[in-house]
Amino acid sequence: MGISVTNGGKTTLAKNLQKHLPNCTVISQDDFFKPESEIETDENGFLQYDVLEALNMEKMMSAISCWMESSKHSLASADCRSSEEIPVLIIEGFLLFNYKPLDSIWNRSYFLTIPYEECKRRRSTRVYEPPDPPGYFDGHVWPMYLKHRQEIQDITWQIVYLDGTKSEEDVFSQVYEDVIQELAKRKGLQETA
Repeated sequence: MGISVTNGGKTTLAKNLQKHLPNCTVISQDDFFKPESEIETDENGFLQYDVLEALNMEKMMSAISCWMESSKHSLASADCRSSEEIPVLIIEGFLLFNYKPLDSIWNRSYFLTIPYEECKRRRSTRVYEPPDPPGYFDGHVWPMYLKHRQEIQDITWQIVYLDGTKSEEDVFSQVYEDVIQELAKRKGLQETA
């Protein structure tokens, strides 16, 4: 799936895709945050949640590897007659493209974008534990997003940039149609193999 600024709509999109794609699993990077006691603070006292070091990426990679192994077994034991039977894994998170061990597994990559003001507005409506301290968005969240987005400028595979200000339905339709086409291609490759 991909990367996005905080509150860009990636979890909503992933859940909608999971509802509509048979044999689909979602792994969310948010499920792999380390405990607060292990999160570094910066010189302003802000907890550094928007960095790879705040995440247990090894545990996430283990979950992905387990899924990949189990999907290989299910493909080997089943005669996949339709694209609906092809297992689909959606990995959604905000720092996926910045983590090199994931580089080789992407079939399709999407990046949801929203402008600063919309991002700040959406973030202000969410409840976080621990809560965002005053100045956290401008002093940490947005600058880290810009830094991480800059880091992925040199990526060699195709990333589809999505406008996160569009309706959920429009974003879903665009990605769903793309995924269905990708599954049809893979089904065609399986039939010729």
